[in-house]
Amino acid sequence: MKPASSVLILEFNELTPRLMSRWMQEGLLPGFKRLFDESCVYITDAEEDPPELEPWIQWVTVHTGLRYAEHGVFDLGDGHKLRAPRIWNHVSDAGGRVWICGSMNAGSSGRALNGAILPDPWSVGFTPYPSGKFEPFFNLIRTYVQEYTRDKVPLSKRDYAAFGLFMVRHGLSLTTVWNTVKQLAGEQRGLGKWRRAMILDRLMWDLFRCEWQRQKPNYATLFLNSTAHLQHYYWRALEPDAFLLKPSPAEQESYRDAILAGYQAMDELVQEGLALIEGTNTALVLLTGLSQQPLTAYEASGGKQLFRPRDPLALLRFAGVHDEATYAPVMAEEFRLYFRDGEAAQRASLALRSLRLGELAVMRVRGEGRELFVACDINHTPAESARVHAPGARDEPRFDALFYPVESIKSGGHHRDGLFWVRSAERAHRVVAEKVPLSRVAPMLARLAGLSESDIAAKLPAGSLEPAVAAE
Repeated sequence: MKPASSVLILEFNELTPRLMSRWMQEGLLPGFKRLFDESCVYITDAEEDPPELEPWIQWVTVHTGLRYAEHGVFDLGDGHKLRAPRIWNHVSDAGGRVWICGSMNAGSSGRALNGAILPDPWSVGFTPYPSGKFEPFFNLIRTYVQEYTRDKVPLSKRDYAAFGLFMVRHGLSLTTVWNTVKQLAGEQRGLGKWRRAMILDRLMWDLFRCEWQRQKPNYATLFLNSTAHLQHYYWRALEPDAFLLKPSPAEQESYRDAILAGYQAMDELVQEGLALIEGTNTALVLLTGLSQQPLTAYEASGGKQLFRPRDPLALLRFAGVHDEATYAPVMAEEFRLYFRDGEAAQRASLALRSLRLGELAVMRVRGEGRELFVACDINHTPAESARVHAPGARDEPRFDALFYPVESIKSGGHHRDGLFWVRSAERAHRVVAEKVPLSRVAPMLARLAGLSESDIAAKLPAGSLEPAVAAE
């Protein structure tokens, strides 16, 4: 029997409780404030510390109820390898309909699904489900997000035309069109390109809303990452007193309101989400997985700067790798390399590990079969004269000839606390003081989607919130 209730989950990655509280009190976030006042409010504990405190680990926990030690998914892009069922599998199995839009490190667990999944834009091993449904959108957004650090994103006019036609047929709103025109026109007058991330949010929202209205799902998620990105790179301009290295006056002027702008753009979507579910018995949930805080651990070395190879395949050749490889960017400094077999991958791994910048290893490499997960392991800006050594190479090129910096110095780091607000049909407000382990969220979401207590007890890990608490 199909579940009778439904839930819409706003997965707004890494929003920070302290900033949210501050800006709600200042009257700058009316949508979030209304949602807060009509919700049961929790703070979640991600239950992990670095290096396991990463959103692509925590979101798998949210979706399965499994802690990291149980699900074992460590890298972004590996979620599809996990065979354990997600909440949406359980809802689908019970006859409910699901719509998963952009959820990080998602997968279908190898099972047919009553509904649709649009993977996150960093996905390399999982494509939209059902096949062919979202490809024009997914292909363009994935390329743009993965290659945004390059001067020219490798997209053709045909790609943009296919994307535009898809959006016209899938809910493109006048608000998004107007915001896009304003952004592009503003860039001609010096408006920061960092605001483009909020245009992506609008496009995701338009598609999500269109499919939500068509499908009327029992379980729906919308994942957005733009504000998390802004926090990572512009916290120094928001709170310069928290850092030893101060932003320049120009940086302060350009970026001090960047993070607030991200929260306010998401606030608009919250208001539209509340309007979308008006008159239905759909619960609305805000869930952030974890949050951020000022990143100060790298101040003594000049701050944390990430780098990507200018030409990954040329870097392989410089390292002495002659086997053919396929390059797939992931996030920030990380990327994957695929080889014809495990032996070729092992040779490449050894060669990349041998690269040195003075005494420092240049590359971080992990391997599984024919696949390598690779990243530049240098996180400070080397001297202009610094050169990279490869055993057997004739030349030692300058570091900046092989690598380019990923945006500015990183100034926001992860924090275990996350936001979890549940607005039920009753709109009862309560603030729960005790933190909730993130692994205990999944059963509550399943309950909001209409799964029976017997199904929850049988199919999800133990440790759910008590039903009486969850309903308040």
